[in-house]
Amino acid sequence: MARINLLPWREQLREERKQRFLVALAGVLVISAGLVFLGGQYLNGAIEQQTARNEFVRKEIAVLDARIKEISELKTRRAQLLERMKIIQDLQGNRPIIGRVFDQFVRTLPDGVYFTELKMEGKSIAITGAAESNNRVSNLMRNLDSSDWLELPNLTEVKAVTAGAVEQANVFKLSVQQTRPGNDAESAAGDMSKGTVGGKQ
Repeated sequence: MARINLLPWREQLREERKQRFLVALAGVLVISAGLVFLGGQYLNGAIEQQTARNEFVRKEIAVLDARIKEISELKTRRAQLLERMKIIQDLQGNRPIIGRVFDQFVRTLPDGVYFTELKMEGKSIAITGAAESNNRVSNLMRNLDSSDWLELPNLTEVKAVTAGAVEQANVFKLSVQQTRPGNDAESAAGDMSKGTVGGKQ
């Protein structure tokens, strides 16, 4: 019987399988490296794109913040301008009233009485003056009370002051409220209309 040596054939087959395995392994490694490289490139591109978007959003936010600040400053300026306009309008409207009030002071001032200081805060007017006697101060208060542009005179202080050896004056302080002739009629009409509405209810 002939003997056949199979060892070289098996060795050769083993070497071929080993080479094929190494080639397949190398191919897998190459493909894996390529996929990793492509994945890294894709991720880097996505990160750069997102970074660019974030930077764009930051710039837009900065622009919006600047606009919001500008709008806030414009609102503040507008409020200041409106306040100034209101003050100017009030002054324009009060100019004839102030003239009337000073005219009333002249008309209501009795003989022997003079004012040394007038101070107005809102509708209240503080008056400092001097009179020859208490009766003249009383006359002044009656005149102020009967005025259409002044009301509620309130005497806060009266004291006698001797200016010289003979002369003596009564220094006084009083306050009076500024009003308008139509205010009482308007308020009375408003009260009547309120009463009528209340009666209907």
